[in-house]
Amino acid sequence: MSRETLAAHPWLKPLAHHLQEPGLWHLQHEAVARGVAIGMFWAFALPVAQILVAAVHCVWWRGNIPVAAGATLITNPFTIGFWLWLAYKLGSLILGVSPQEAAAGDAVLDAAAASAGFDPMAWLQRFGWPAVLGMAIFSVGGSVGGYLLVKLFWRWRVWFKRRVLRHGK
Repeated sequence: MSRETLAAHPWLKPLAHHLQEPGLWHLQHEAVARGVAIGMFWAFALPVAQILVAAVHCVWWRGNIPVAAGATLITNPFTIGFWLWLAYKLGSLILGVSPQEAAAGDAVLDAAAASAGFDPMAWLQRFGWPAVLGMAIFSVGGSVGGYLLVKLFWRWRVWFKRRVLRHGK
């Protein structure tokens, strides 16, 4: 879809003047860095509709929409299990959940799957908070780290191009 197609959409008409801004669509270093930061934040902060929320925030923060949409794909149906497991491990480490409690949680989960007496709220209170904390850390850390990496990469690229032009190599 082109930006003209999006601006012509009936639901997006009130935002059409915002969608025409070049930074939302062209590879400008600040817009790309913002797009990566926005995409990484929403990739870990929301389990669904990340691309839509990232696109809306790109309009607000003037980030590159296609870059933000691509950055949200770091969490997808194939990788979300890994990210949740890693977030749980990080959250457990920070909250001080012992490995014995984690092993007991696996046993509780296996027993709950076998029986009908599963209490999801009790499970969330016991095991969900470490995962939520870990995903929040990934969300903020990923957005800050992504922003800084793009800025550093762009600066290195400009330095390298200038060096090549000076030395003719």
